[in-house]
Amino acid sequence: MANTTVSGAKAIHGQNPQYLVETVIRNRIYESNYWKEHCFALTAESLIDKALELKCIGGVYGNQRPTEFMCLLLKLLQIQPEKEILIEYLRAEEFKYLRALAAIYIRMTFRTVEVYELLEPLLKDYRKLRLRNMAGYALTFMDEYVDSLLIEERVCDIIMPRLIKRQVLEENNDIGPRKSRLLNALEGKSDNGRSDKSRSRSRSMDRSQSRSRSRSSGRGRPASRSPSIASRYLSRSRSRSRSRSRSGSPASFRSRSRSISPDRTETDLPA
Repeated sequence: MANTTVSGAKAIHGQNPQYLVETVIRNRIYESNYWKEHCFALTAESLIDKALELKCIGGVYGNQRPTEFMCLLLKLLQIQPEKEILIEYLRAEEFKYLRALAAIYIRMTFRTVEVYELLEPLLKDYRKLRLRNMAGYALTFMDEYVDSLLIEERVCDIIMPRLIKRQVLEENNDIGPRKSRLLNALEGKSDNGRSDKSRSRSRSMDRSQSRSRSRSSGRGRPASRSPSIASRYLSRSRSRSRSRSRSGSPASFRSRSRSISPDRTETDLPA
């Protein structure tokens, strides 16, 4: 029962979602200790904690042992969370391995148009990822990983479902043309559609306004001291008053000198 797909799950590409992972790798996952100890009775919420502990991505390594990344991917295929939950996984920018896990699941289960719309924005993510394979550890990047999901037939030792080419979708008006950041940079435009010249003008205007404000504030009332500086001055005055009280005030010295009569000589004073 622990290895069966949740009841009421929808068929993906006409088959059981777990069958998207090859039989050999799937059986290895069922026999692994990580699957038995950490993946039992996981839900869409509790799986997040396990995904945050991931240190690498990949399929199998060593003697065909599955990675923890692959075990959690099979668990997602088994429990089949809702689409909104997967999109929230993908939007978690601070957790890159959770995003990578959601990206490969979306690539395997979502429709082609949704795959392009959700994964293409991740091509702007240039963070490093650790990849574990049969040769050991390697270094890759998020944009390279997402690009391989869109164009490669096998990623993380798993055969990806067939994906319709983007050109065909554009000809059928199913999806809009792809926005190239390189083309925008050559044209002098930013991601928001504003040109670099307009941004530089706005920055210069902001600087001139800030300078005029600072001059006007300098001509008016003097700027008040910051609380930190004021506290320093207060502490100094308090320390001085304490030192004076300990050593004795000038008035006390005068009273002492007046109490000694001028007729008494130094010999009359007590030793």
